[in-house]
Amino acid sequence: MDPAAPTDSVPADDRALVADVLAGRAGAFERLVRQHQGLCWHVVQRMVRHPEDTRELCQETFLRVHRSLHQYRFDAPLKAWIAQVAFSIARRHLERRRIRLAEPSAADADALAPAERVAGPADVQAEAEAHERERWLHAAIDALPPLQRTLLTLYHLDELSIPEIATMTGIQEGTIKSHLFRSRQRLRAWLAPRIGEVA
Repeated sequence: MDPAAPTDSVPADDRALVADVLAGRAGAFERLVRQHQGLCWHVVQRMVRHPEDTRELCQETFLRVHRSLHQYRFDAPLKAWIAQVAFSIARRHLERRRIRLAEPSAADADALAPAERVAGPADVQAEAEAHERERWLHAAIDALPPLQRTLLTLYHLDELSIPEIATMTGIQEGTIKSHLFRSRQRLRAWLAPRIGEVA
């Protein structure tokens, strides 16, 4: 590895896009938004779980990105930097509303109790069973505290690495691993009696 190239983890496309946006080239910022709005929405929505708030906070994220792009130092991929901005904005939103970010309260287990459990017949088809398992899994993930829900989603669904998530969130890697471990334990404990053992 060339020590003179500490930022080689940043794709050339990211560099070109940032250069175009900073130069004010037509359509460049719109292209940046299109490329990264999915991840931004995913991060914010997992934190706040409210469509109106998510929409507003995503708009706020891209306004901040537009104002601060000149501060981006290419020390991480552009998507990680934008996700970091989104995470920071969503976190402040929850803090302003005094919503607990991480440690689950004793009431969380009760919040997982199904409001509309569907009892299927014994001869339910495999497709219906798979749909039911997926429904229970999403309900269980949604009931996790915001930070744990977001970390779990970024790691397992968005397939970001722990170092990438650490860069995004400013949380130490060991703490992220601990949150992921506890989240998976809670999911297993809640899902096992409902849908069987979870891998």
